[in-house]
Amino acid sequence: MGRFFSRRAALTAALLLTLGAAAPAAHAADVKVMSTVALTPALGELIPKFESGSGNKLIVVYSTIADLKKRIEAGETADVMILSRAALEGLLTQGKVAEGSIVNVGSSYVAVGVHTGAPKPDISTVEKLKATLLAAKSISYADPAKGGASGVYFAKVIDRLGIADQMKSKTVLVPGAEAGELVAKGEVVMGVAQASEIAAVPGAQVVGPLPGDLNSAIVFAVGIGSTSKDPAAARSLIEFLTGPAGSAVLKSKGMDPA
Repeated sequence: MGRFFSRRAALTAALLLTLGAAAPAAHAADVKVMSTVALTPALGELIPKFESGSGNKLIVVYSTIADLKKRIEAGETADVMILSRAALEGLLTQGKVAEGSIVNVGSSYVAVGVHTGAPKPDISTVEKLKATLLAAKSISYADPAKGGASGVYFAKVIDRLGIADQMKSKTVLVPGAEAGELVAKGEVVMGVAQASEIAAVPGAQVVGPLPGDLNSAIVFAVGIGSTSKDPAAARSLIEFLTGPAGSAVLKSKGMDPA
């Protein structure tokens, strides 16, 4: 009888060990991500899919490229960094990004957006863009002082067009990617932001890129932090973002996948 119970206990223990090995962990790793706000729409859809498929949990910090670069240079770090290609390469030279880890994710251009259903203004030439801006009752774009890439660039465009003073009284500056939201709510007539940011907002539509040599595209890339505690988990996220599932979502959010 004693041998029977001993054999039964051994079989039970073996079964429990087998079940324990087969059961997935609550999450395999916590992966910190520092990402430009331009990727907010795409990551909002992709994060749950990655977490459910991998078991990893993503902790995401969003901000402008300039702010994130400044924080990383000051010592803050992450397993995965999603910034402009130029910003990541600059951080690579400082030893903040792991060698050989930078991969392009996609690109987007600075675009003009209006409310869905509203007539699209003619911005096909530099002069027509200038006339459209002067005729607009209100406009919104990212505050250049906050470092948003599209806001910094568009402020230079307005200066170049020679209409900075005329635009001040009807401009609503936002801290990040909120210009499209203001357009959708009807709080401003026109917004300027990355095309991906506008396209992702229900109620806002992309009119098109800035014309001629005013057109500006930005390449977004992803890299692994040089001090990442789990580079394997970081690589799995990068592979997911640049794979078929990630590319499809990026495209649906108005971005051109790499």
